Amino acid sequence: MKKVKNLVLGGLQQKIFNLVLFTILFVIIAYSAVAVWQSRSSRELVSETSEQQKQVLTDISRETVEEILGLTVTRTTGLEAYIADDVFNDLEATVSTIASCAEKVLSDPRSVRAQDVSAPDPADEGTVQVQLLLEEGKDARSLKMAKQIGLFGSLSGTLRAVFENLDEAGSCFIASPDGFALIADEHPAYKVGEDGEPITFPVTERPWYTGAAKSGGVYFTGLENDSFSDRQGIVCAVPVYVDGELAAVAGADLFLGDMNSAMEDLQTDSGFVCTLDKEGKVIFSPKTEGAFKAVREDEEGSLCDGNPEIEKLLALAAGGSTDPVPVTVDGVDYYISAAPIGSVGWTLITVVEADALLAPGRTLVESCDEIVAEAEKKSADNAAGSLRTIILLLVIIMILALSGSLIVAGRIVKPLNRMAKRASNISRMDAAFEMEDEYRTGDEIEVLAESVADLSLRIRNYISEITTITAEKERISTELELANRIQANMLPSIFPPFPDRKDIDIYASMTPAKEVGGDFYDFFLIDDDHLAIVMADVAGKGVPAALFMMMSKILVNNTALTIESPGAVLGQVNNQICSNNEERMFVTVWLGILTISTGEVRCSNAGHEYPMLKKADGGFELFIAKHGLPLGIKEDIVYQERTLQLERGGALFIYTDGIAEAANAEEELFGTQRMLEVLNSDKDADAKLLLKNMKDAVEEFVGDEPQFDDMTMLALKLR
Repeated sequence: MKKVKNLVLGGLQQKIFNLVLFTILFVIIAYSAVAVWQSRSSRELVSETSEQQKQVLTDISRETVEEILGLTVTRTTGLEAYIADDVFNDLEATVSTIASCAEKVLSDPRSVRAQDVSAPDPADEGTVQVQLLLEEGKDARSLKMAKQIGLFGSLSGTLRAVFENLDEAGSCFIASPDGFALIADEHPAYKVGEDGEPITFPVTERPWYTGAAKSGGVYFTGLENDSFSDRQGIVCAVPVYVDGELAAVAGADLFLGDMNSAMEDLQTDSGFVCTLDKEGKVIFSPKTEGAFKAVREDEEGSLCDGNPEIEKLLALAAGGSTDPVPVTVDGVDYYISAAPIGSVGWTLITVVEADALLAPGRTLVESCDEIVAEAEKKSADNAAGSLRTIILLLVIIMILALSGSLIVAGRIVKPLNRMAKRASNISRMDAAFEMEDEYRTGDEIEVLAESVADLSLRIRNYISEITTITAEKERISTELELANRIQANMLPSIFPPFPDRKDIDIYASMTPAKEVGGDFYDFFLIDDDHLAIVMADVAGKGVPAALFMMMSKILVNNTALTIESPGAVLGQVNNQICSNNEERMFVTVWLGILTISTGEVRCSNAGHEYPMLKKADGGFELFIAKHGLPLGIKEDIVYQERTLQLERGGALFIYTDGIAEAANAEEELFGTQRMLEVLNSDKDADAKLLLKNMKDAVEEFVGDEPQFDDMTMLALKLR
């Protein structure tokens, strides 16, 4: 809270002020809402009438345009389809004429005179010529080929005459299965390479040749590239059979540019005409971009893809001209009418933009909107004058009401301010809050003051209790720290432990999970040639486990100095623990006695982890041998002994389960396999480095997860 003069911002006085302010605002808003509602009702009536007028105008405009469009476009589409059909019929008739002439010549070759045909000559560019083109590897000078070319050459006059009388054709030709073709056109330069030699022409591989041969009749290709130029077009081809065998293929082509020029003459600002094949591919179109662009036969893309309306329209067009249908293509709304081109089985469509058709209706509606807007403006000006008068009256009422609320609120919050000031001094003077006459108002303020006084007394008592608990906690923490040091001091911690023994390299570490742990390790010389090694893990953690660990360590140490057999040592220590173990605690122990001169290790395992042994010339492996029950479970257990051989240059690694069972955030255990991988990653390292590598690997695997169990390990190497 912040005090500004006599008003406390955020305090009760401000809240009372806010309450009065909000009440006044509510009244103003309610009154304004009624006025606005009445004004809006009038405007809505005018607006509703206007919308109805606009809707009627729009509907009438749309219906009129669609009716005119239906009559005009349908008739135009049918007419243009008829014209296009006539063009294709002329093309088919022309090619059929060439085929008929060829059939007569090839059926009776002795009745005609052979005629030579020249290769394309660029000097003849611009004049109609009949030119000879060969497939790669064909020789026109061979006797058989020359005879066939001369026979086909007798058709040169026919080809030239047909081409000169067919305005739509780009060229006329006759092709032989023997791999040559005679072509009549005005562009011999296209058929000569940069080296001045005629371009080889894959006659029998062209789509029009293979298509005509396969169909056995008149065949129209889709849109394809011309063999000699960048132009695109379609080809009409007819096979010629003699005695049931394919003797030739006659054809003529119609270039896309010529057909598009005719269609561009029909294009307007809002519409255009294009031709589709049976699959809905655009064959001829004045458009060079978008969905209506012409598509080659070997390209993907049909106007029906994603447009079921167009697919349905093409199906209807098979029966005759259709009425315009609304269709959306590339996000643009169109009206499309279709008509069949019967000679080739294609469809001609007329496409008109819907937006352009409806433009007159929108202009009419916009004019209506301007008239309505002018009327609404005059009505709004009248309403604004009335609103200004009302606002002035409401401002006067608000000033009077807020002034009164400030006076009343000040009387209410005075005892509360006094109470807050007294409470703030408690922390500085350490004095209890006490009731005063100023707080005895007979209402909720008096109840609040009594509660604060009671709370003040209880807080003082709580502070005293917390002080005592904190001191006790610090004492326990100090004792645990001391216990940790005592426990650490009980374990061998000076390395190297036997400075005079150069044949032994030993290192060990213990990291408890809590202040004190239950794991322990030990090693000591029984005599000059025998070294005892101990690794143990007490069940549990904390102080109880630490006490049990100290007792177990002392018992194992003292017994191993008097008994040579590891199994007998564990058996005797087990009985000693079981004799006075009311808490049912137990400990796993691995005990080994190394004969330093031979490397022989006699060992016994009381429920502990298997050790890991490295031979001199190999890597670390688990030494798996049957073990007995942990110490403290049952009396009079006989623990078996095993013998393992520690070679010179070999190593022994023993540990507690806190290493293998370390878990990461995904609760995946580190495991003995990873332990072996870590040891073998630097298997020839000294004992200290082996332990460091293992600790670093476990910490990296666990990450930020807390340590769950004590981690103890020992490495021994014979140099």
